[in-house]
Amino acid sequence: MAAVNLLDLDRDALTAWFGTLGEKPFRARQVMRWIHKRGAADFAAMSDVARSLREKLAREAVIASAPVLRSGTSTDGTRKWLLEVGGGDAVETVYIPEDDRATLCISTQAGCAVNCRFCATGMQGFSRNLTTAEIIGQLWMAEHELRPAVAPGAAEGAMRAISNVVFMGMGEPLQNYDAVLPALRLMLDDDAYGLSRRRVTVSTSGMVPMMDKLARDCPVALAVSLHAPTDALRSELVPLNRKYPLGELMAACKRYLQHSPRDFITFEYVLIAGVNDADRQARELLNRVADISCKVNLIPFNPFPGSKLRRPDAQRVRDFAAILTEGGLVTTVRRTRGDDIDAACGQLAGAVRDRTDVAARRASIAIVPVASAAT
Repeated sequence: MAAVNLLDLDRDALTAWFGTLGEKPFRARQVMRWIHKRGAADFAAMSDVARSLREKLAREAVIASAPVLRSGTSTDGTRKWLLEVGGGDAVETVYIPEDDRATLCISTQAGCAVNCRFCATGMQGFSRNLTTAEIIGQLWMAEHELRPAVAPGAAEGAMRAISNVVFMGMGEPLQNYDAVLPALRLMLDDDAYGLSRRRVTVSTSGMVPMMDKLARDCPVALAVSLHAPTDALRSELVPLNRKYPLGELMAACKRYLQHSPRDFITFEYVLIAGVNDADRQARELLNRVADISCKVNLIPFNPFPGSKLRRPDAQRVRDFAAILTEGGLVTTVRRTRGDDIDAACGQLAGAVRDRTDVAARRASIAIVPVASAAT
């Protein structure tokens, strides 16, 4: 029988598994704290756990995250890890330090099936869903690798290296819901990482039924990848829009707000030169979200090999943002990070393996631009 990877188990699942070993529930909490608060991977190091249980665990369980193939640190402090998940696949995890927070961006799938036209990950095709161990393992690995440098000698996470987690890496989180949910619960659990619901953000391209399910099961902050103010353009950029068009998506956002730990939804909007960055599209965006409590995060397109799309110039970004701001919409522009370490999601993994011939086919697809970016 294969050993159980304890990173796969949230509190309830770990307690249930300990029950099959004839162990009392408090033992699960004890081991959980060793794993997630202290970063232990060796059962022998769990000094306050009974020797008989440590020996039993050594026979029947493991604590293992995906191995690191390579890592790199940008001149701006951004750090990126490439993790091997088997079958020739690799995924990415990115650490982004800022003055008031330290954010970890994690992946939930090897590749992505949503096929957004501006996404390096989508160009590589979809391989498989990650397991809970592979998802939470990204936080487990990064937190305990970074913590000594951030807070030497800190006991049991008193000084966390990572304050925020965003599910904005490779993959669509809500298409891998059964593995994502236990990972979320571990992030929020005080005996694991103890993160606030406000500091954990799930990003989705618009999986309407699963947005409703997340609101019921484990509401955290929500970001929606919008990228266009009209169905015609969004269906071209985000094919999932054909199944869940903007009217349904906006209604789901309103429902989510009834449960959200934050009083707003974040809309992500990648600005692509000549495609979705015109003044009139900014005004259409204002109208689209007028009755939703939200903020917009503008993301200048990050070019990657094989894409024919372009990043708008700085003035175009400022003009687009100004229209939204003047219209009363809280608007931020994401600062480009980690260009020198291929920080666009999917770039580093794509250099390891192109899983399908999607990249070649996509390179021949041209998105019809708007008439003018200044109209």
